[in-house]
Amino acid sequence: MNASALDLLQSVFGYPSFRGQQQAVVEHLSAGGDALVLMPTGGGKSLCYQIPALLRQGTGIVVSPLIALMQDQVDALREAGVAAAYLNSSLGAEEQREVERQLLAGELNLLYVAPERLLTGRFLSQLERTEVALFAIDEAHCVSQWGHDFRPEYRELAILHQRFPQVPRIALTATADPRTRDEIVERLSLQDARRFVASFDRPNIGYRVGLRHNAKRQLTEFLQGHQGESGIVYCLSRRKVDDTAEWLAELGVEALPYHAGLDAPTRAKNQKRFLREDGVVMVATVAFGMGIDKPDVRFVAHLDLPRSIEGYYQETGRAGRDGLPAEAWMIYGLSDVVTMSQMIAQSESADERKRVERQKLESLLAYAEATDCRRQLLLGAFGENYPGPCGHCDNCIAPPKTWDATVPAQKALSAVYRTGQRFGSGHVIDVLRGEETERVLSLQHHQLSTFGIGAEMDEKQWRSVFRQLLAAGLLEADAEGYGTLRLTAASRAVLSGNKSVKLREDARPERGSRRRRDSKMGASDKSSGGSLGIEAYEQSMWDDLRALRTQLAKQQGVPPYVVFHDATLLAMLRALPANEDELATISGVGEAKLKRYGRDFLAVINAPA
Repeated sequence: MNASALDLLQSVFGYPSFRGQQQAVVEHLSAGGDALVLMPTGGGKSLCYQIPALLRQGTGIVVSPLIALMQDQVDALREAGVAAAYLNSSLGAEEQREVERQLLAGELNLLYVAPERLLTGRFLSQLERTEVALFAIDEAHCVSQWGHDFRPEYRELAILHQRFPQVPRIALTATADPRTRDEIVERLSLQDARRFVASFDRPNIGYRVGLRHNAKRQLTEFLQGHQGESGIVYCLSRRKVDDTAEWLAELGVEALPYHAGLDAPTRAKNQKRFLREDGVVMVATVAFGMGIDKPDVRFVAHLDLPRSIEGYYQETGRAGRDGLPAEAWMIYGLSDVVTMSQMIAQSESADERKRVERQKLESLLAYAEATDCRRQLLLGAFGENYPGPCGHCDNCIAPPKTWDATVPAQKALSAVYRTGQRFGSGHVIDVLRGEETERVLSLQHHQLSTFGIGAEMDEKQWRSVFRQLLAAGLLEADAEGYGTLRLTAASRAVLSGNKSVKLREDARPERGSRRRRDSKMGASDKSSGGSLGIEAYEQSMWDDLRALRTQLAKQQGVPPYVVFHDATLLAMLRALPANEDELATISGVGEAKLKRYGRDFLAVINAPA
């Protein structure tokens, strides 16, 4: 490896060696080659273009979709002693002119811009008068019309190849299935680019999925293991976000809401607190997240199903970017499937896009209902064959029991058919259980042959059956979005007795709770070590290190993780360096940070007990 690249990695960024395919990407891009890089969140994508930008002559231009992401990246680079800046709407006119002057004068190593800014004639003209080291297109999946974060401006970035054919380009993303990869290559004219596809596995994240039966109690119990830690709770609706954030705040959790219905100043204030304070929980719709570079998010919780496997992977990937233990936790119900189907059907998208979105929803439901290793299924959605089982997800730790549900499945499918494939699960279950409701009687469904044939099972058990039949592709929700159920081509084999059906046994809701529902989860209960395995005798120093980091971050006007990641603090806690030479060997402590912060952290570490 080029010694200067390794030297930059160690002296500027404080890392002892490259990881995975980073070295190969840096070599290729530094030599002038184009690249498509697919690495999981936290895999070190930024270094793949930051180091080549420092090695090559000129300024590296980074296309980034969000202001928050630009600011975080630039703050971190400046802390490491790199000449970096950004151009976006958060800057005043005078500040923008100063950044443009620095660009034209060749004073910047890296400049971050939004695609809208980059595509203006004025900025392209400035680039033609500048020595450009490379173009980095971050979050490249935004180019895909099938993706969850589609940005139409990204499709125009092929102009970079036309206007600057000699400048190397690198497109990077953490979320791209095979269809999206091909679209990135086509839309960005990267046919000759070398592809670097790392494993999508995030081994530090544990995946848990369960049925929603009492969301507040379930969330309360989940948060017991993450007190004092930063996390994200995703909800489908704005109202649910507001209600959940208010309820968590009443329990003493530092919880803040975030959704598109809030005014811009409130969203900005809440996002800033989440980024710059320890232990804040953001309750949000999917409007929050892309580009959030906070490395110490210890959990991501979903109280509703996301829209797709890609969306789920992207959202859960915001946990544990620092490589330390993190958790992806989700609860869901049959109503989620109906709601999402309605949202897809009622959207203004073209029929082909709706069809793809329904397929994606079905894949996610199959993942949620699976009895096999979740990591295998999740990675398989991205075309990766994981040998597994992982031993780290809920299905591996406690394999779910299954039962022969062929006869109940036949009854359910037959009831859907006999009622005309015009009703949702609630009405069909009433028919199966022999409930003489007003609707059943008015429709004369009490005279059907399927009326009462499922009386041996209660409503909850039948809902489980219908949910799993949907997941297995033996039923489908109607395309018009009214929540009605229809048979599929695969149903015939079950009804004819040529195919058996095995379903998972749903666990009963837990009886009681480890803590009363009205108990507080406030500061008196919090243990900031949380899921990181901090021992009792280490707790005091851990708290002191985090307090010092927060104090220094406030002085610098940056988020705490820009000073040092949790992983770096944890390494200090375990190594207990006695002097600057020993502190310099810890991953994440580069020369600039050692000079700026070394003495303060050593004082805490070596303070008398």
